[in-house]
Order: sequence, then C-alpha cells, then structure tokens
Amino acid sequence: MSSIAVVTDSTPGLPADVVERHGITVVPLHLVADGDEFAEGIDLSTEQVPDVLRAAKKVGTSRPSPAAFLDAYERAAAGGATGVLSVHLSGELSGTVESALLAASRASVPVSVVDSRTVGMGTGFAILSAIEAGESGADLEACVQVATERAGAATVLFYVESLEYLRRGGRIGNAAALLGTALAIKPLLGVRDGVIEPVARVRTASRALSEMAHRAVAAVEAGASGDGGAGVDVAVHQLDAALRADQLVETLRPRCPQASIGLFELGPVLGAHVGPGTLAVVVSPRP
Repeated sequence: MSSIAVVTDSTPGLPADVVERHGITVVPLHLVADGDEFAEGIDLSTEQVPDVLRAAKKVGTSRPSPAAFLDAYERAAAGGATGVLSVHLSGELSGTVESALLAASRASVPVSVVDSRTVGMGTGFAILSAIEAGESGADLEACVQVATERAGAATVLFYVESLEYLRRGGRIGNAAALLGTALAIKPLLGVRDGVIEPVARVRTASRALSEMAHRAVAAVEAGASGDGGAGVDVAVHQLDAALRADQLVETLRPRCPQASIGLFELGPVLGAHVGPGTLAVVVSPRP
C-alpha cells in the first residue's frame, strides 16, 4: 500500500519476514517483571519468556505511549504516506487503542485506528487482509472496513494451565466466575467481542484440548462454507506448550483440508496474562 501506511502493536505475533515484506510498523508493548522492563519483540526471546514469568514475583505489562504512536505516524507521513491504518488488540484488554487514538488526533495525516476486539493472529490476519485490499486499490476507509470485518469473524480459543495469571493481570473478564472451582476444572476460554469468556468446563487437560480441536474444526467448517468460499487461516499460538501445539496442528490438518494452518509465537505481553503452558487457536475466515 504505497499511500497507506500500516501500524500495529506487538501482540499479534506477525512473523518478522511478514512485517518486513509489507512494511508494517510495529510499536511494542512492554513486559515489566520485578521492575525490569522489556520491549516485546526486542528485549526477550520467546524461549526466555516462561522462565522470566515463573521467576518474577511481580509481573505486569504496559501499553505504548501516545508519543510512541505519534512518532510512528509522523515517520509514515515523512515517508510519503497520505494516511495510516493503525490496528490493535482489543481495547477491552489493553489501553493500547486509547494511546493510538490520542496520537491519531495529533497526527499530520489522517489516521484510522481500528480496535480489532480480538487478540493474537485474530488481529494479525485482519491486518494482512487490509493490506491486500489496499494493494488492490482500496482507500483508507475501505481498508478499515476489511480489517474490522475480518477481525470480527475470528474465533479465538485458548487453554491455560492456571487462571492465576489472568486473575493477577485483571484481564479475566467473565471467566472470573470460574475462579472458585479452578482446582476442579480445566477451563477452555475464548475471546468474544473483545472480552475473555468461558467456553467449556472439563475435568482434564486432555479433554480441554480435545474440545478445543473440536470447536476449531467446527469454526473452520463454518468459515469455509461462508460467502465466496475464500478459505480459512488458522493460527496456533503457544507459550511453553510446543508439544501440545504440534499435536493440535497435526490433529487439525487432516480434518481441515480447506484451511491454511501455521504456528505463531505468543509473545511476552499476552504470555504475562495467560502464563506458561498456554495453547491457543485462532480461526479466521478470509474475506
């Protein structure tokens, strides 16, 4: 998109080669562990994150400042952009959208900020569709619509080893009702309209993961049968759950031949709120 620049935050987990190929500007959120601050995607490798989270007595995250976004927007303008599409994780889970909106109000070029109302590659796939639309000649308003619609169509499911990280981070949403029975169940959670919701309650991790696979397959089939039949993208995110992630991919591939399925990093910021051992799947029908 020669005239429309794309800005996002670091939480979608877009691969570095994709970011570079499309010229996407990524403004990082930060992980704060026992007072030490780490810029996501810059200061920690994925392999280091579980150890940092387990060792820290106090863990938090911080959104980018409005100044960081304004700098990104002005650099885009200086590079020749006549507009900026800025797409971010759910405003229900982070103040990142608020920072972006404040910066957009001060930018020298039009900036359209999109609250994806989702997380991870639910946001990432929306960005990629918007870029594709822009490369086909869509204007900024049309790219906003594409990003918003694709993000809204995403199904996000995730399994956590413990609800404690969500509780401590204050991001537990409607799943808070599960806290009193956390020892007796292994909850399957989801993100619906930007908020974390309980999806299913089962007794074992294996049942939770089986339920995740079943629901992911159903979401793929529903997405593939929609208007146009353009196909479905599936992202499997994991944090210190590589074996389970591989098993989920191998389960989904023969059952979802119409889907493109890939493994994507779960970074330290989302990881700080869900904890090591998390496995997630994003099902995103293409426009």
